[in-house]
Amino acid sequence: MNVVARIAVPTCLALAVIGASPALSQTADTSFFLTSNGVGNGGNLGGLAGADNHCQTLAQAAGFGAPKTWRAYLSIQPADGQPAVNARDRIGKGPWKNAKGVVIAKDVADLHSAGNNLTKQTALSEKGEVINGAGDTPNRHDVLTGSQADGTAFAAGEDRTCKNWTSSTQGAAMVGHFDRKGLRDDEPSKSWNTSHPSRGPDGGCSQADLKSTGGDGLLYCFAAN
Repeated sequence: MNVVARIAVPTCLALAVIGASPALSQTADTSFFLTSNGVGNGGNLGGLAGADNHCQTLAQAAGFGAPKTWRAYLSIQPADGQPAVNARDRIGKGPWKNAKGVVIAKDVADLHSAGNNLTKQTALSEKGEVINGAGDTPNRHDVLTGSQADGTAFAAGEDRTCKNWTSSTQGAAMVGHFDRKGLRDDEPSKSWNTSHPSRGPDGGCSQADLKSTGGDGLLYCFAAN
């Protein structure tokens, strides 16, 4: 009896470890998520570096940070002698998987095509959770991108990046809808990365402005390596 007991316990433990392996593997393979929260200062993210740090910090807390380098899907416009930066050029080559191991897109071209797999059910947070979208309370489906449909920056002129992500009092931010829902039936209002500019009583870049149109300053984060 004693011999059987000693054998049975390790066997059960071995089975438990084997059963847990796929979940651990999926977590380690995570290379895309929608942030569960924003920086909290409207469109002032501390520039691209501050936004990237937000992605890296959330990924680290979720258990899949370093050695991966996490980047926010954001563009900046040319200003003050500095060139534009395209969101599509910052996020690596893919493929990208969410926290459940589901492929969002296999490469940059796929991500910016009509065939990508970015939806409310797949744009999970770093915690593996579905974020509130249109029809939920509160609606948080606006995601900051500052980008055109092909993932490139807007030309100099009308601000679409809250002063290149350094202001909560000036400008506006182009946002996308992760749930692919909009007030109209046309594609732009349902685009994941370029649905409409932010707007509100303060102009468009305060935290209150972002919330007023169905957002919360959320970001798409991609592992660039």
